[in-house]
Order: sequence, then structure tokens, then C-alpha cells
Amino acid sequence: MLHHLIDASYFLAAVLFILGLKQMSSPVTARRGIVWAGLGMLIATFATFAAPELHGLTNYLLMISAIAIGGGFAWISGKKVAMTGMPQMIALYNGMGGGAAAAIAAVELLSAQGKAQAGGLGMGAVLGGDIAALAIAGAFIGCVSFTGSLVAWAKLDGRLHKGALFSGQVWLNALVALAAIACGVLVFAGADASLIYGFFALALGLGFLVAMPIGGADMPVVISLFNALTGLAVGFEGYALGNAAMIIAGIVVGSAGTLLTQLMAKAMNRSIFTVLLGGFGTGGGAASGEAVTGTMREVQAQDAAILMAYAERVLIVPGYGMAVAQAQHKVWELAELLIKRGVKVKFAIHPVAGRMPGHMNVLLAEAGVPYDLIADMDEVNPEFATTTVALVIGANDVVNPVAKTDKSSPLYGMPILDAVSAEHVIVIKRGKGTGFSGVENHLFYCENTQMLYGDATKAAAELITTIKTL
Repeated sequence: MLHHLIDASYFLAAVLFILGLKQMSSPVTARRGIVWAGLGMLIATFATFAAPELHGLTNYLLMISAIAIGGGFAWISGKKVAMTGMPQMIALYNGMGGGAAAAIAAVELLSAQGKAQAGGLGMGAVLGGDIAALAIAGAFIGCVSFTGSLVAWAKLDGRLHKGALFSGQVWLNALVALAAIACGVLVFAGADASLIYGFFALALGLGFLVAMPIGGADMPVVISLFNALTGLAVGFEGYALGNAAMIIAGIVVGSAGTLLTQLMAKAMNRSIFTVLLGGFGTGGGAASGEAVTGTMREVQAQDAAILMAYAERVLIVPGYGMAVAQAQHKVWELAELLIKRGVKVKFAIHPVAGRMPGHMNVLLAEAGVPYDLIADMDEVNPEFATTTVALVIGANDVVNPVAKTDKSSPLYGMPILDAVSAEHVIVIKRGKGTGFSGVENHLFYCENTQMLYGDATKAAAELITTIKTL
């Protein structure tokens, strides 16, 4: 009877996971989806605790203490984290998931290794061939996700700026990967404990090496990829443990993360293979092959405000600079003023604007921007040609026209927002530096572009003040 109740609880948890994920597909219902998925995880946890004889769980004090400490830390850090730090937190927590899956595999493999060595058997004979294979595969993937996500966190947090360790690092990556796989095969065949430790060391090192060359606009793709790998690792380890909740959660996260990674890569016109090998955005200021012509022309806030106040249509392009300045509330206040004056206003969102998928959507939703005013790139790009003013706030690479014209540029082929097609372009920017990719933005030198230098919040406040006096 208890066994059937546990299975029913896992089924209910699975339904809540899937429904929660579906709700997260829209900003309108995302909060509800998170609550549903969280409830599903709570049910799965209690169901697992309710059947220690089914899962070999005995040390309740240690498990509850770990949950309390981890949950308390997550609650406090989640409350304190700024929106600009959200990508870093996602990368960090994602890495913890991969690390947890790898730790589960380590315990299972080391526990079985003693029995295998004593009996002169392989891991497959002790654990079962399928279980041993998936445990080793999950350990490999979890380790790569763990260290790779930590590198992503360090880069997003500004703690690590280095790109590839040396030219041709890809060959070292391949060598380490082959060595890790070879160790995994030997572990499956029944090697001693030292080889198990070597296998984990190589897998952890591979995650570090894979993530080091990656930067720039590829970072959202990489975060999504490591998220998918974490889900896959959890699913594999769930099968090894015979835990249905882990299998279901891992499959849901892995499949959703894989789909998101493919969509993000497609939005950038880059293959996942290219992302992992390209080292995009880590060249330390790589210049575009096309010579920059023209000069940056500065505009005062008063003149920019007047231009927008009497415009027919204004498209606002937010970027990471808006997130850093926490300017989303002031930007929405500016948009509201323009709308009251009869100006048609819409927000244009690039898929990789910011440092994580959906970063700009989250910021704008936090500020109360109606969802019908937020448009994706494919939907809004044709409208730039009939737009009076394109207001670019802290965005750089996602509006750089060399992505369409310069084949030697690291940005070439990446779809961009066609802000350059607007009648007037006003760019709010702290200074004259390049974007995260290190590529000079030719948009800033166009004849229809004017630069409004300064902090985005302060600049938006000045625009608001002027418009109110008109």
C-alpha cells in the first residue's frame, strides 16, 4: 500500500513539474509555475522520506540538517541578490545541481568498488550493467556542469576575465575528454579506487577547460547548456538510485534546457559546437575588420527628450547597462510619459540581451511594463524602418550592424536588432567603450546616431524631467 502511495506522490510531483514548466513559458504565469514546481519538489521529498526501506535512507538528522542549511542559505541569498546578480546566481545554483549529481555517483561507485575488487568483478556485475553505465555517465556530465558553471559564474560576476589558456586549447580539451572517457570505461570494467578518483579529477578539469574560452553573448547559451547537462546528470543518477522523482525532474530539466539551448544558439545563428570552440567575447577587445568611419556625436538630455516627445513611434532597446544601473523603473516611467503624449512606444528585446535568457523580460516585468508592449526580435525588427526614435539603453553587441556586414567580425551572422534603420538613434551609455564581445559598435558612429553619456537611471530621470515641462 505504501509503495503505491509513494508512486502516486511521484506521479503528482511529475505533473506539477511539467505544468510548472509550462507556466514558466510566459512572464504572466511564470511566478505561478515556480510555485507549482516547488510544490512538486516538496511532495517528492516527503515521499522519499516516507519510504526509507525503499531508498536506503536512515540518517534523517543529517539529511534534514543539510536541507535546512542549504534551504536557509538559498532563501537568504535569493532575497538579497540584485537583478544584476541573477545570472550569476543561476549559474552558481545550476553548478550545485551538477555537483550534487556527481557526488551521488561518487558515493555509489566507491561503495560498489570495494565489493567489485573483493570479488574480482566489474562495476557492471556489482551494480548491474545499465546502472553502472548511467552512474558513470551521470558522474561525468555532472562534473563538467559543476566546474563549467563555476567558471561561468566567475566570469559573469567579473571575477574572471581570462579567455582560452593558450592558442589551440581545444586539443587539450579533446585529450582530457578522451582520457576521462577511457577512465570511465576502466572504472566500469572494475578498476581500483585510485582510477575512480582520477576519473572525477579529469571530468572536473574538463568542465573548467571547456568554459574558460567562452564569453560575450555566448554566455547565455552556455548557461542554458550546463543547465541541460545538470538535468541529464540528475536523471541518470535517479535511475542508478531507483528514484522516480530524480528521473522525472532530470528529464524535464534536461529536455527543456536542451531545447532552450538550441533556440538560443539559433537566435545567434551559431551552432552549439561553434559556441563551445569559438571563444567568442574573450579576445580582450578584438577589433572588427571594417574600419570605423565617422565620429560619435553627443546629445544633451534636453534635446533627446524633445525629439522623443514629438516622435510618432519610439522603440526602446534595453541591455545589460540598464540592468547594472537598475534603471528599468525610470525607463518605464519615461515610456508612460511618452504614451500619455500619444507616442507609440514598444520595447524591443534581443534573445541574448543581458547575461541570461529572458534577462530583460524579467527586469521589465519587475518594473510593471505590460507584456503586450514587450516584443521579441523577429516581431519588432520590421518596425525599426518606420520608427522615429530608437532609444538604446545599455545595449551594445545586439545592435551592432557589423554582425550583418563584416565577415571577419566575431559577431558576424548573429541576428541583431535593426536599430540602425530608425530615423534617429539615441544611445544611453556610460562611456565610449566596446561591448562585452570587445567589438567596436559601428552604430555609434552612424549619422543618425547620437550618444547620451551617463548612468542610465540618471539619464532617464533627466529625460523625464524635460518631458514633464513640455
